[in-house]
Amino acid sequence: MTNYQVIQALEHVREENPLIHNITNVVVTNFTANGLLALGASPVMAYAKEEVAEMAKIAGALVLNIGTLSEQEVESMLLAGKSANAHNVPIVFDPVGAGATSYRTETARRIVNDLDITVLRGNAAEVANVIGEAWSIKGVDAGEGKRNIVSLAQKAANQLNMIVVITGKEDVITNGKTTYIVHNGHSLSTKVTGAGCLLSSVVGAFVAVEEDPLIASVAAVSSYGIAAQLAAMKKGEEGPGSFQIEFLNQLFHLSAQQVEQYAAIEKKEREQI
Repeated sequence: MTNYQVIQALEHVREENPLIHNITNVVVTNFTANGLLALGASPVMAYAKEEVAEMAKIAGALVLNIGTLSEQEVESMLLAGKSANAHNVPIVFDPVGAGATSYRTETARRIVNDLDITVLRGNAAEVANVIGEAWSIKGVDAGEGKRNIVSLAQKAANQLNMIVVITGKEDVITNGKTTYIVHNGHSLSTKVTGAGCLLSSVVGAFVAVEEDPLIASVAAVSSYGIAAQLAAMKKGEEGPGSFQIEFLNQLFHLSAQQVEQYAAIEKKEREQI
């Protein structure tokens, strides 16, 4: 995959202004909406079961996030997801905190089993727990896992038949056969609540406009990481509050020249799984 493909995908998002239907958690709604707007996408947050199927039908992508779970929200997610599947709308699923409680884990597994998911985006512990691997997790934060994350991502992609994005110090994106490692990003992102959740929605924006969801996912993760690096360069010393605001600015201003300069994407040989 080339930097030019990342640039093209970013330009497509800005040109097409895709409508991204988010059923996400209450903690990150505002940040997610602002981040999508800054990038060039059009966010909508629709949760009511009476309208989610209709909204998902007209969206460019549907993003499901289980950060703050309720039975009503799960019902809406399944209704929206089935509508998206029926109308060939890609779905990005963020299994926030899978493994923290049995309800959260069972809900994540129910969603991946009942719906045709395009991209699963989470940290290593979340993805592991979705496929029944025992990785520790504390709250909704990544637990300590000693296993090979590339192997885990490939196993999950093959088992679930979807693109898997595992984010961390390095980000792994795979369809089970072709795997990329993205080395962009900054540790300050972990000090901003909702940074991972916004990334899932950004993946949705790229998947909405690109035919190949693997290429779209890599482009989204790299673009997002570059914006974080640039924000840290300008405002990192001031702390996470200034970083968060500057990060939105960098998503808005991210240029082809910056992608060409900073994109760090590595193609990985297939691991033994």
